[in-house]
Amino acid sequence: MAAAEPKAPAGAATARRLARSCWAAFWDYETPKVIVVKNRRLGVVYRLVQLLILLYFVWYVFIVQKSYQDRETGPESSVITKVKGVTSSEHKVWDVEEYVKPPEGGSVFSIVTRIEATPSQTVGTCPESVRVTNATCGSDEDCVAGHLDMLGNGVRTGRCVPYYHGAFKTCEVSGWCPVEDGASVSQFLGKMAPNFTILIKNSIHYPKFQFSKGNIENRENGYLKRCTFDEVSHLYCPIFKLGFIVEQAGENFTELAHWGGVIGVIITWDCDLDLPASKCNPKYSFRRLDPKHIPASSGYNFRFAKYYKVNGSTTRTLIKAYGIRIDVIVHGQGSFLCDWILLTFMNKNKVYSHKKFDKMVDAPERGAGPGPCASQDSTLTDPRGLAQL
Repeated sequence: MAAAEPKAPAGAATARRLARSCWAAFWDYETPKVIVVKNRRLGVVYRLVQLLILLYFVWYVFIVQKSYQDRETGPESSVITKVKGVTSSEHKVWDVEEYVKPPEGGSVFSIVTRIEATPSQTVGTCPESVRVTNATCGSDEDCVAGHLDMLGNGVRTGRCVPYYHGAFKTCEVSGWCPVEDGASVSQFLGKMAPNFTILIKNSIHYPKFQFSKGNIENRENGYLKRCTFDEVSHLYCPIFKLGFIVEQAGENFTELAHWGGVIGVIITWDCDLDLPASKCNPKYSFRRLDPKHIPASSGYNFRFAKYYKVNGSTTRTLIKAYGIRIDVIVHGQGSFLCDWILLTFMNKNKVYSHKKFDKMVDAPERGAGPGPCASQDSTLTDPRGLAQL
């Protein structure tokens, strides 16, 4: 009697069946079946949704966002400034060479409107300022010789001496004397400052689109000598009065001139380069940039000194200057029609199989015959057809 052949493991047979099934399914062709439901309510909802999508793309994407355009932000920019005007204080007349710092005419500059001057300072010994921490003293033992306070005005000598005024004493220091608050004189330069004129010459370039433009119009010679900026009539005359800039920033000129502050002149070049170059125009806005409502750091001031010789000795006048700092900031965005055609309609062959579409309509009323537009396609009237969807 022949021996029985060993049976293949059940798992191997299952694997072979699964492999054959997958191989057979690999060569299957699938196509979706479209069912046209002829229902007016459903059709209205469907068309409304289509209309909303169309409005979104036409209005928001194309008109508002202009997504069909290529964009470049942050243009290359140069700024040249020039201030003109004369003013006076209680003691002298000031011209532009004295009250504009720095004088190079860059995008950031300061116009001095008030000073506290300490004249005739020489290197020597004198009482330390009472404003310096631990500067007051009762005797020499309170003053450590050689001690240097980073917020002070010099190196302490170890002596306790009478202050410039009053009955108290402070530690003596070696440095520029007298110290600032010992003999400073205040002068206000803001009397005529609102009438100072500021020329802001700005040129921009969009390298991606090879487009350049400036904010000065090509006019006859001498035009800039008799015009001032006006948004309507003189847009391309970038000569602003200081008082106009401060007013547009919403600030009080007298208060700002007394304590100082930072005003931003923002020039925006948003250009649709599909349009003529004449449609690309600068827009100006003005606002205060420094935190004026913070008592600990409100206002703007800086110090500088003027040196000279008296009887062979180096002498200086220390000046603490309060002023209006102008920051010219240039923003912009250039946009141009994309190099590739975004709006391209591709012709597609529409091949429909007669059996691919089934039309589902509401059951006609009894006695009603087919309408003149009735299709000859197959019609599902059995409500059970919906249950199969």
